[in-house]
Amino acid sequence: MIVLDRVGMTYRADAGPVEALRDITLEIGRGELLALVGPSGCGKSTLLRIIAGLRPATAGRVTVDGSVVTRPIPAVGMVFQAPLLLRWRTILDNVLLAAELAGLDRGAHRARAEALLRLVGLDGFGARQPRELSGGMQQRAALCRALLLDPPLLLMDEPFGALDAMTRDELNLELLRVWGEGSAARKTIVFVTHSIPEAVLLADRVVVMTPRPGRVARLFDVPLPRPRTVATRAAPAFGALTVAIHEALTETR
Repeated sequence: MIVLDRVGMTYRADAGPVEALRDITLEIGRGELLALVGPSGCGKSTLLRIIAGLRPATAGRVTVDGSVVTRPIPAVGMVFQAPLLLRWRTILDNVLLAAELAGLDRGAHRARAEALLRLVGLDGFGARQPRELSGGMQQRAALCRALLLDPPLLLMDEPFGALDAMTRDELNLELLRVWGEGSAARKTIVFVTHSIPEAVLLADRVVVMTPRPGRVARLFDVPLPRPRTVATRAAPAFGALTVAIHEALTETR
């Protein structure tokens, strides 16, 4: 689904060039959930934007679904750490914003928007304003917005990082359910997180990145069986893999 071939990114600044990414080479399979972990400032968010075509790489090449990325790609949903809901619009209208921005008919997507809200437990909240919902509920609405046009690719930049532990666990499991865990029709997801346990719970593979300039330091397969639950964290293999990833991160510093 995604091929990164020696991707690099250098920002031009008044004080001189800043190299954010260097020589990122990676293939991400269709239907895979890949997690990126690494120290702050190592270029994880920048890499998501390069994949989406929102920022051109200064070196290397990115291919998504067989096409070289030279501009923003349409078939992608993005979820950020903050929900970024428009406070003057209802929750349903915030979800439908994805259709409006794509120049599509709102009415033709209303039924899907309502179905997505039901899917994530927000049935009955479509007419509410964002301020009337908790942070976790707002993030569920942001996920619905990203899913509205049924993109084959989801890019998620620490979407649950600002939430409390219990809400974060709930949304991790919600994401796995929406993703279609155990289904052959799963979306491809690239998920940025600072939480090693979250990465291990969700992902098929975990990429460990170095400090800036970000490079791929290690790549870990996650052989834990699916479907996964909170109880998965009690498995010895979960703990062993979490420790191994932590040690790999420590070695990159």
